[in-house]
Amino acid sequence: MIMELTRYEVFADAAKTGNFTKTADRMGYTQPGVSRTLRLLERELGFPLFCRSKNGVELTSSGQEILPYVCRLLAENKLLEQHIADIKGLSEGHLTIAAFASISRVLLPHYLAAFQEKYPRITIELMEGGTDDIVRWVAGNVADFGILSHRQIGALHWMSLWNDPLMAILPREAPYLSMQTFPVERMTDAPFILSADGTDYDIHHMLETTRIRPDIRLTSKDDHAIVAMVANHLGLSILPKLVILGVERLVHAIPLAPEFHRDLGIAYKEKASLTPAARRFIDQIAKSSVARDLPPAAATSLTPCL
Repeated sequence: MIMELTRYEVFADAAKTGNFTKTADRMGYTQPGVSRTLRLLERELGFPLFCRSKNGVELTSSGQEILPYVCRLLAENKLLEQHIADIKGLSEGHLTIAAFASISRVLLPHYLAAFQEKYPRITIELMEGGTDDIVRWVAGNVADFGILSHRQIGALHWMSLWNDPLMAILPREAPYLSMQTFPVERMTDAPFILSADGTDYDIHHMLETTRIRPDIRLTSKDDHAIVAMVANHLGLSILPKLVILGVERLVHAIPLAPEFHRDLGIAYKEKASLTPAARRFIDQIAKSSVARDLPPAAATSLTPCL
């Protein structure tokens, strides 16, 4: 990347981290080097980009205004670089994938290992967040594509890959242990722990569709926090099957009656904007994900994360 674009790359990363030291570590600079680079960019532009805060740095209003344009500029430059690399055989490049934490933890390692074996010089960055985060990152050219649920992806293009059943999450105690399915109407007025708005819309949609009104006691963006709260008898919950893999010993997870599932897949802006590395990775997943059920990698027992 030419020197002028390097300054914009440092600016975009500092906007993401909110910390010059973190940006220095991520990009192989010293902290004074990052500060100097951004001062030069501010001098070139004629206005300040960052102001100090108690937690690091924050964008000024001018910095917030130009950030989308800088992200677009860097995305186009990355696309150019990787098309050049593609002509040479895709020997190098960079790939940024935004995904649900459960997808990064359970599904992606298998696909990443196969991709890295084939393209060892392509660096990969994972960004984890909820639906709103991922859609914003993909739409803003911060991530090449997202792997998430289909619900509420806005104007992004979509490729369906897997069905992920929604499960009733219950304490490990009688009478729940003898149940093979859990009637959704039994959630009515029950103490309930709900995934926070913007994290995953499928559970909210299920409750609206069935007109079930549980007694919502707590909300959380952290799926494993919800599992821990159910395990400690603070309420019942509903979570996707993928989320509770590896922590089944802590709670009793059984299918809902009637069945509900979330549609997992890949969201992207448009095919023309995908880098060669992104296209190759998406093709690899699509070819190996013929079945609509979760792949065998998702059935692997994992070490509990609590």
